[in-house]
Amino acid sequence: MSSPLPIAWLNGGFMPLAEVRISPLDRGFLFADAVYEVIGVYDGRPLLLDAHLERLAHSLRALQIPSPHDSAGWQAIVAGLVERNGGCVAHPDIGIYLQVSRGVDAGRSHTYPPGLSPTVFAMASALAPADLDTPGVRAITAPDNRWARCDIKSTALLANIMLRQAAAEAGADECIMLRDGLVTEGSSSSVLVLEGRTLLSRPNGSDILPGTTIGLIREVAAGAGIGYREEAISRERLLAADEVWLTSALRGVSPVTHVDGHAIGTAMPGRTWRMVAEAYERRKRS
Repeated sequence: MSSPLPIAWLNGGFMPLAEVRISPLDRGFLFADAVYEVIGVYDGRPLLLDAHLERLAHSLRALQIPSPHDSAGWQAIVAGLVERNGGCVAHPDIGIYLQVSRGVDAGRSHTYPPGLSPTVFAMASALAPADLDTPGVRAITAPDNRWARCDIKSTALLANIMLRQAAAEAGADECIMLRDGLVTEGSSSSVLVLEGRTLLSRPNGSDILPGTTIGLIREVAAGAGIGYREEAISRERLLAADEVWLTSALRGVSPVTHVDGHAIGTAMPGRTWRMVAEAYERRKRS
């Protein structure tokens, strides 16, 4: 996300981001005992908001954190952040970050008592317009060394950070993770592989985060006559693919041109990617 906008939300009210303060005894700070979501807002309309809130609810249930808001409450926070930061006239594209921790404890203990009040923090950032003339993304691969509950969108992202940093130090933009030689996902993205006229991705499970954007990309691609299948993808199939795409909430769908220095397809953003990316851009504003 780009630089944050000035107004944020904390525990029931909007305030200047510079004035936000959270206790050092907050379990999110001490243990990463917290979950989050990132939502794109385009021309004032949140994209896939219901899907993001459903995933947030799943993460909260998995950690036994009571949800601090119902759907209407979350929608009000998102809308309030957009409005108080200038609205869609000032910022046509905005990214919203929502975070919920278990709350402030009396001390530092691995076990948590019942009845803690969750800490809710949210902020907004202005987004740059999508670049359909991108030269594409370079990626590396590395073993997936994260914990076994990747379906929970936890703030415990140290493994992701280290893998993304390794990619940056190798002159790449993303790290595609492998478990037992098979693709799981990117360090901050979902992975789609195009073979002929069929898109492939790993089946959902506890080893990957169920993507919200990837579902919409598959739907848009289906409208263009492109099929879809969930199955395991080896590194060898990844390198031999006609096209490889990365999807995420704020970046939409990005074309991968190289993996571990090997050219994907023609080593340029593919024609199928461009067709789907253009349709996705139209869809997200409709």
